[in-house]
Formats: sequence, structure tokens, C-alpha cells
Amino acid sequence: MKKNYILGITAIASIAFLSFQGTNTGVVESFKKTHMFSSGGQSGLTGAPGENNCTQCHVGTTQDGTTENTFIVLDGTNPVSNYTPGGTYTVSLQLSSNPAKKGFSSTVLDGTDTAAGTLLGATIGGTQNFSAGGREYVSHTAASNTDANSVWFWTWNAPATDVGAVTFYIASNVANDNGANSGDIIYLSQHILGSTASLSEEAAIESNFTAGYASNGNKLIIDFNSLTVGNMNLNLVDMNGRSVFTSDLGESQIGENAESIVLPSELKGGIYIVNFFVGNKAMSSKIMIQK
Repeated sequence: MKKNYILGITAIASIAFLSFQGTNTGVVESFKKTHMFSSGGQSGLTGAPGENNCTQCHVGTTQDGTTENTFIVLDGTNPVSNYTPGGTYTVSLQLSSNPAKKGFSSTVLDGTDTAAGTLLGATIGGTQNFSAGGREYVSHTAASNTDANSVWFWTWNAPATDVGAVTFYIASNVANDNGANSGDIIYLSQHILGSTASLSEEAAIESNFTAGYASNGNKLIIDFNSLTVGNMNLNLVDMNGRSVFTSDLGESQIGENAESIVLPSELKGGIYIVNFFVGNKAMSSKIMIQK
């Protein structure tokens, strides 16, 4: 009787151990999956043609990311809206809400939905790059998915030949950091970049408007070509659509113009939209103020 009793206890313990092992395996697999997504590196989830988006794993519906996904393509320090074939550009992405936990995935395609140029993630910019299914992708990393990192940067090498307008597709995740796939918000946006090789001569002249920030002197630097004489007005707007600074700059001259405007010292660092008017002609560009 005593031996049977001991055998019974052993059998019960064995069943309990196996049951725990099965449950523990599920926990480990769940952790691996969560960790894999939080560290980025996912392809086919940008919302581009033929792709899914982050709601494949995060519960909820997608939202318009036009204002949430603040996207800029820089030629040196100048934002551009057109690329030169074979050029190298710095791309930046910032989420206007800057949540405690966040992530993104992006790809760039031409008008035939073919990969346009190459993407290169940089450790210093908190991004990584990878390829899948003939497309190039860039995403956040395990070290850049918190509000401690305010802006992601990566490099885009434009196509060697003119492929016309290209579109950057972005899916961002504003996460609540609850360790589950619920309660997160997925924002999708598209950002079109034209080709300078496709512009007419007059359009090329008019597209030469650039705006940049010079930390030395806290100045807004504006350069543009004008085909007419007209009164110049500036309206600086933050990412919430609020006007934070306006200025009447007098009259433009025909040909090349350069303006240097000292900004208010209390203006905080961040991304702003420069709305510039010459007579009835409106031009705009994004700038990043770094303090």
C-alpha cells in the first residue's frame, strides 16, 4: 500500500510538471513574438499596394497618419519635394504624439509599385534596413522604440535613372506598452516625391524654394527664384496647425532671392511648416528647429 501511494504521488507530480511545461512554452513563444515586433524588422506591413499593415498583429483599425507621421526628405540640411536621379538623401520620420512606446515600417515605390532606389538604416538614426519580396524596407530598432528617441533617420539612395514620382509608404504604431496586441493605434500615410528630371524649365525655376534653420543666430534661411515682383509674407506653423510666427518681408526681386529671418527666442525645438507667399503664389516647406 505504501509503495502504491508513492507511485500515485509521483504520477500526479509528473502530470503537473508536463502541464506546467506546456503552459510555459506558450508564454515563452508569446514573449518571443512580442519582442520580435518591438525590435522592428517586419516586412510587408507598410500599407503599400499589395501589402498588409500592422493591424495584422495589433487589434484595431488603421487611422489617417497625415498629421501623425511627420516626414521630411533632406538634401543636406534642406528639405526637398523633388529628387535628382542618383542623389543621396537623408529621410526623417517623427511621430507628433511621441508616445511612450512606438514603431514604424516604411518602403518606397515608383509608379509601377516597384522598389525605387535603396534604403539604408543607420544605427545613429535608430533605424535598420532589410529586403523582402523584391522590396526594400526600413524600420525602428529595439533601442529606438520609446519616447527617448524623438526622430528616426535613414538614408535613401534615389534611383540612378528618372522613374518619375516615387511614394514613401509609412505605417506607424502608437503603442500603449501594455505587453499585449490591444489598445494600439496604427497610422498609415503616403508621401510623394517628384523627380527634378520630369519638371519643365519654368516649374524647375519655381521649385527652387528652400527653407532651412541656422542655429547660429536662431535664423530661418529662405532661398527662392521669382519670376515676378511681389510682396513677401511668412507664416510659420507648428505641427498642430497653429501659427507661431508671421512676418512681412517687403517685395521680392525678379531672379534669385535670399532672406534671413531671426526667429523668436522662445520658439521651441521641433518640426514646423514654413508657408511663404510672393504675391498670390504660395510655397511651403518643412524645417526642423534644433535647440
